[in-house]
Amino acid sequence: MGGYITIDIGGTFIKYALLNENQQLSEVKQAATNSNENQTIQKTVKRIIEEYTTTHTIKGIGISTAGIVQREKSEVMYAGPTIPNYQGTNFAKVLSAYDLPVKVMNDVDAALLGEIWKSNIDVKQSIYCMTLGTGIGGAWYSAGLIDGAHFQGNSIGYLLYNQETNTNFEERASTKALNENIAAKFPTHPSAQTVFEHAKKGDELCQYVIKQWSREVAEGIAQIILLIDPDTIVIGGGISAQGDYLLQHIENQLPRFLPEGFLKTNLEIATLKNNAALFGAVYPFINNQ
Repeated sequence: MGGYITIDIGGTFIKYALLNENQQLSEVKQAATNSNENQTIQKTVKRIIEEYTTTHTIKGIGISTAGIVQREKSEVMYAGPTIPNYQGTNFAKVLSAYDLPVKVMNDVDAALLGEIWKSNIDVKQSIYCMTLGTGIGGAWYSAGLIDGAHFQGNSIGYLLYNQETNTNFEERASTKALNENIAAKFPTHPSAQTVFEHAKKGDELCQYVIKQWSREVAEGIAQIILLIDPDTIVIGGGISAQGDYLLQHIENQLPRFLPEGFLKTNLEIATLKNNAALFGAVYPFINNQ
């Protein structure tokens, strides 16, 4: 059996799998990131490659990672505080001993490519992907991925800085921010999933918390619509499992941040959930990019 190794590096976990000859994921596993102490990420990635190469014929390695990535160099140009000691990591050099082609990209770019590939999204469209997680990430596809002149485009988590609260968009609208809001409102500290379940059953406080948080999310989405006017915005991240209920809350809030008649962009929930980046990381091999 042959295939591609695909690895998704996040601040908490490293997910990895084999994309088999049927272009499906198999042997999906995960390991702790451990704050990248003593180059944990590099060592874990090498261990993963050795694990698969001993039992499979590997054609290439695709890596999705948090941070700003220079894809042509396979290098992490910028990494925030979520993963310390990571900035400057060049995976082409780190993995040179394996003599395998390596593709490295930002995790939201990878998630968007995964959705385009496996969800059959029309690539003739302008498509934006926003992932809601510990932070908020963005990716833009319009006849290819668009990074910006310095590979720093789509850093949407830093939008909408508020001087009074000293917070930016992701500090108010990420899933982490939602969990912090829940902890402040509920002494029992229920999970976000529990709050959504109770909101659907009519709990007014749960509905209020979700509504306030959705307003923050909608404000950021409005900036994307005003700036680039995409055909479609795909919303991903773990919270996207709330599906149409989440989408409805966001869509209800959007008009307050847009001129009348401006909302023409289609909003969709990501279909691949947490596997989107695993597919997207190896998509350039399949698509010969």
